[in-house]
Amino acid sequence: MHIRGDHAELVVGGRLDVRSAADARTVLHAAVDSGDGDLVLDLAELDSWDATGLGVIMGAHRRAGRCGRRLVLREVPPQMQRVLVATRLHRILAIEPATTPGGRPATQTAPAGPATPGAPPASPGTGTPGILANP
Repeated sequence: MHIRGDHAELVVGGRLDVRSAADARTVLHAAVDSGDGDLVLDLAELDSWDATGLGVIMGAHRRAGRCGRRLVLREVPPQMQRVLVATRLHRILAIEPATTPGGRPATQTAPAGPATPGAPPASPGTGTPGILANP
């Protein structure tokens, strides 16, 4: 596992698991404690994480909140995004959408407004007017 960056943005790569958790926790806590505003974790280079690694992320999220900061996950790999959705942590963590090489969002989970004039807005997370996703 490797982490590089500063108190505003960190790139996390390799495996975030039980073997690397202590080192990752130390680096993340130092970054949270030494900065202001959002702390962005770019996960594009992250190969995998286990429950311990996810716990490190959640601990950094809680610590950031106590310091008046926000932890933001960027470029979350698809398999890890599925874990966040399955555990419903995507509702708690701030996650930036993945971008294409041109800098545009790769996918959009819900339209910004009604698809047609006068249509009701889409329900959160479904992209379908008036249909609620399973809570």
